[in-house]
Amino acid sequence: MDRLIECVPNFSEGRRPEVVAEIVQAMRGQGVTVLDVHSDAAHNRSVVTVAGVPEQVLEAAFSACRSAARLIDMEQHRGEHPRIGATDVIPLVPLRGTSLEECVVWARELGKRIGEELGIPVYLYGAAATRPDRVRLADVRRGEYEGLKEAISLPERHPDFGPARLHPRAGAVAVGARPFLIAFNVNLDSTDLGVARSIARAVRESGGGLPAVQALGLRRDDGGVQVSMNLLDYRRTSLPAVYLRVEEEARRHGTRVAGSELVGLAPAEALLDVVRHFLCAPDLKVDQMLEVRLWNAARES
Repeated sequence: MDRLIECVPNFSEGRRPEVVAEIVQAMRGQGVTVLDVHSDAAHNRSVVTVAGVPEQVLEAAFSACRSAARLIDMEQHRGEHPRIGATDVIPLVPLRGTSLEECVVWARELGKRIGEELGIPVYLYGAAATRPDRVRLADVRRGEYEGLKEAISLPERHPDFGPARLHPRAGAVAVGARPFLIAFNVNLDSTDLGVARSIARAVRESGGGLPAVQALGLRRDDGGVQVSMNLLDYRRTSLPAVYLRVEEEARRHGTRVAGSELVGLAPAEALLDVVRHFLCAPDLKVDQMLEVRLWNAARES
């Protein structure tokens, strides 16, 4: 395949695996490759990563959004993670032979179709945003599902596509285009949500922290807390840099890091940054990985 894009839709369901499986199957039926499914019960949210040619990916995203509207009732949904709909967000990401500008066009086509055919209000965000105040997903989600019920009637909160009222089950959806990002959570040895939120404020760029980092303090399903982050550009802020900053802030609050997790996938270069840092091996190359060398040899044979 010469033209590839990635799509990472987030669904407001992380506790019923049979529902997630049906949504994922709706995507598989369109011919895309499902690369990863990550569900979190505390967030009550699942993140699905698929890749394929643009036409297949757009059809898969639409099918998944339709299935989620049928299977998830936002009136019953409770979870730690901010959200506005059953399919909360659909980002399109250029991979090979495609550009961010093309993903903007496809995101707008997809958003228009969801609004017209499914009757779900659609907000364009990221590079596909039509207004500066909708570039950041956090701004689009302001008030979340419950707050948007009334706010959507305000002219400044009208969606880009679809009706200016929430879908009775599916709420609303944000559709956008963006470069690759890394979703990374650091768990704290603490049950104090205030500590997690304070660390998140110190770490995120909007609070004067690390560049290209978004962060929230959230509760986990075991009662502990975590700093949940998006690294918007791992070349500006690497995984080791963000981990060490959270570790430093945790010590300052009298606690420590209890573990971490990668949500979805990350480029090999980003993971190699971790090895380079902690092994003090700055010259380590991706093709020094055995599997990469074998893969390259197989492609050339």
